[in-house]
Amino acid sequence: MWNPPSEESLRQIPKLYVTEAIPAKEKVIWLHFFFGSCDWYVAEYDGEDLFFGFAVLNDDLPNSEWGYFTLSELADINIHGFEVDCELHWKPTPAGAIDRIREWI
Repeated sequence: MWNPPSEESLRQIPKLYVTEAIPAKEKVIWLHFFFGSCDWYVAEYDGEDLFFGFAVLNDDLPNSEWGYFTLSELADINIHGFEVDCELHWKPTPAGAIDRIREWI
């Protein structure tokens, strides 16, 4: 992973299921990972490896979804030397304010 998230950033993310009652458009997205035309947006974290968030793979918005993915899986992606990146200057943002999520909600 080119720019892994900092420990401080990871500590700020709510634990799994804490935001379960919050409507999708109001969930705060704490981290954004990207690779080519793929995006992973993090809303919850188990404190070890498992994230809950929104994933858009290969610009396929109709099949995008909320679900689970792991930091270790993202870190393992390496295609011809290219790796997943974590947006370093990401500010926590409601999901409904993020274009790629808003189009799906």
